[in-house]
Amino acid sequence: MTDLTPRSAAKRQQIMDAALTVFLENGYVGASMDQVAAIAAVSKQTVYKQFKDKEHLFRSIIEDIGDRVGDPFVEISERVAETDDVERAIHTLAGTFVTTIMDPRVQQTRRLVIGEAARFPALGTAYWEGGFGRALTTVAGCFARLHERGLLKVEDPATAANHFAGLLLWIPSNRVMFHGRTDAVSAEELAAFAASGARAFLAAYGTHP
Repeated sequence: MTDLTPRSAAKRQQIMDAALTVFLENGYVGASMDQVAAIAAVSKQTVYKQFKDKEHLFRSIIEDIGDRVGDPFVEISERVAETDDVERAIHTLAGTFVTTIMDPRVQQTRRLVIGEAARFPALGTAYWEGGFGRALTTVAGCFARLHERGLLKVEDPATAANHFAGLLLWIPSNRVMFHGRTDAVSAEELAAFAASGARAFLAAYGTHP
């Protein structure tokens, strides 16, 4: 929808924010436009004025998330790429990576998109490419620079970035996904996973024995 007035744009965003809450709590099938209207504190007629149906609303929400979320790892990856203390830098990057990806809202949205990927495959692809996939590309570029500087041994930066993510997230993300609760992993456990994952990555890709 284009050429919205400021008031209409604000109302549209209000509805989308409410709808995201409804979809996260109930899934696509369990969500209703009545629930969205109630949480947004608007009439159902107002919801349908902005979004012709539930599918249109869902697509708009996921596309909006992709448009609004920038790559949170660009700045830190640039700093890490130019570091002289690679061990400390990788541990810092690991901590940032884990806390960012394991944010409860990120994990809830990820579960929602994965759950509906068969119904909306193009949305699933767009969410991946604009989110986690883009982050992996950024981190891969960082590792390639460290390889060029002789601080890491990384012949395939893309694979190394995936290994890095897997070492950090396999345990906590799967625990959250299968338990269905964002509090299934404590902050202390996340810090421990970040530290152990960073050590394993350095053992595999570091230049020192």
